[in-house]
Amino acid sequence: MTDTLAQRFAVLGTATVSDALDKHGRPGSLLGIAPLADGQHMVGRAFTVRYVSAQVPAGTVGDFIDQVEPGQVVVLDNDGRVDCTVWGDILTAVAHHRGISGTVIEGVCRDTHRALSIGYPIYSRGRFMRTGKDRVEVAEEQGPVTIGGVTVRSGDILLGDSDGVVAIPQDVEEQVLETAELIHAREESILAAALGGATIAEARARYGYHDLQRAEA
Repeated sequence: MTDTLAQRFAVLGTATVSDALDKHGRPGSLLGIAPLADGQHMVGRAFTVRYVSAQVPAGTVGDFIDQVEPGQVVVLDNDGRVDCTVWGDILTAVAHHRGISGTVIEGVCRDTHRALSIGYPIYSRGRFMRTGKDRVEVAEEQGPVTIGGVTVRSGDILLGDSDGVVAIPQDVEEQVLETAELIHAREESILAAALGGATIAEARARYGYHDLQRAEA
């Protein structure tokens, strides 16, 4: 089934949506989560997985990928660990083949040559080759996770581009979308006015630039 809301978010930039989230007083910009490569783009609803340190005996890093639907975004909370990874080339290849939109990791990824060669979007805290097997294990699937200081829940929309990732909570997704589309239209008008000869100050004042992201009292 087509996700119309996600498709409408897809044509917007993360900067615009971040401003819209600010206006609604909702956190959503994932601090420190960066794209593997410039030019990446990703949108979809979250499939969440939370990891904890491995117990004795150790559990597994999970076979959750078989449950992820095409168009979803895999969101992995590895508690910000950069000493071991929970995503590598097999998962990248399978996810790309199955039409999964991308992967977001509170932690690191490895085997990045695969993702780069096929253009699969990954957003994380960096790259490191050491496996998470016997170091971490899956604690929960489809529960709330924390990524870049933001709580992400299963079904939230994730939007990623060259600037990073924003998460849009389901309970305000329609309002945030409408605000983001308005901000985009206003900024396009400001740009057109400035390129048409107006000063930046005049163009911004005409279209209320300084209030676009400001939360209403």
